[in-house]
Amino acid sequence: MKICFNEMPVSDFPKFKGGEKSLSAKMFSDGKVKIMHGLLTPGASIGLHSHDTSCEAVFIISGSGKMIYDGIEEKLEAGDCHYCENGHSHSLVNDTTEDLVFFAVIPELVIN
Repeated sequence: MKICFNEMPVSDFPKFKGGEKSLSAKMFSDGKVKIMHGLLTPGASIGLHSHDTSCEAVFIISGSGKMIYDGIEEKLEAGDCHYCENGHSHSLVNDTTEDLVFFAVIPELVIN
């Protein structure tokens, strides 16, 4: 199935997950997976949150910043991928002067 992010409207999410400033994103969800093409301007962040029923992979398309994963800071730049396992927490921060553009995939896990 083709998902046309270029044809989707951009939505703004102020203080997303308790973060700073605003997340601009195009999102797809079918109830089984969420896929997001996001942008954080300088100084913006996605707040600290945990993945109790899901995991998340975040691929940095352009720019750089840091991920705080279970309290440990990881520097990320274009081409890097961060993986947040089920049961862990993270926060994405643009601590630079350039936009941070990323792609995230969040599959919902089935707990038996």
